[in-house]
Amino acid sequence: MGRHKRHRYDFWPPGGPEVVVVGAHGGAGCTTIAALLKPSWDLGSLAHRYQPSTPPVLTKGRPLVLVCRNTVSATRAATTAVTVLHGYEERVACLAVVSDGAAEPKDASARFLLLEARVGGIVRFPYLRELRLLDDPGNVTLNGRAQRALTEIRHLTYLAQGGGR
Repeated sequence: MGRHKRHRYDFWPPGGPEVVVVGAHGGAGCTTIAALLKPSWDLGSLAHRYQPSTPPVLTKGRPLVLVCRNTVSATRAATTAVTVLHGYEERVACLAVVSDGAAEPKDASARFLLLEARVGGIVRFPYLRELRLLDDPGNVTLNGRAQRALTEIRHLTYLAQGGGR
């Protein structure tokens, strides 16, 4: 069998649904995922948004994608973020787990399993060295695994907006 042909991944069709993308912690890959999910609102990390009696995010009906890395400390941040967001009746359509290049620790995998029931779905986005080399993630040719992950994230945001009912 030949190698899979790589294509530049085309984004949402014009006028596609806007999504809100927020990182569970700094350096999660939020900006990269937001750039790949255009049109989107990149809100950066939630860590600086926690204030007593104030919602950290107001999606106003837009699907919410929470992004974190695949580490044990990232699962702690993701769990805190999901808990806080649920407290303000904001639902996470998708938890996008961005690989840092290393294998996911067993403790992180176990914690992600516990989070699965509290979010619309969990999608693992693979490590792509090319994303570290360019300023604009939209200029990277995504491999098949990354394209499938992006498609699954979009599918979960579509379902969160009531699609497929």
